[in-house]
Amino acid sequence: MMFMAKGEFAAASLEDNRKKWRKKKASFKRRLLKEKVDPLEGAPQARGIVLEKRGVTARQPNSGIRKCVRVQIIKNGVEVTALAPKDGAIKYIDEHDEVIISGIGGRKHGPVGDLWGVKYKVTHVNGQALEMLRTGRKEKVKR
Repeated sequence: MMFMAKGEFAAASLEDNRKKWRKKKASFKRRLLKEKVDPLEGAPQARGIVLEKRGVTARQPNSGIRKCVRVQIIKNGVEVTALAPKDGAIKYIDEHDEVIISGIGGRKHGPVGDLWGVKYKVTHVNGQALEMLRTGRKEKVKR
């Protein structure tokens, strides 16, 4: 069992102890790892610029080409691949558009379904919700 100092002048040793054992806590490890490996740096969403449109082939046993875009995140310059969800959504995304991406919802920030390296999806294009553009309720703003 670990010795815990008590008394009037124990603050310094208690602080040292807390620093020493902090790395053992699961919450600390989770936070540290998320900041290291997550391109969004722990944020739920991020803004980025579309670099190119590309088709990603689905893995076995499915077949088909899923429409994705390569996005450079503005705050740190990291490039990620983001899915354009649902039918016809890729038509409303052009190169050099500003998009907002969010996690696709996989377990532990992982990919969903039959797409291997795709962990993010496009939610907004030039400040307009992609779903509104897709269903025809709004028009795309020209920049």
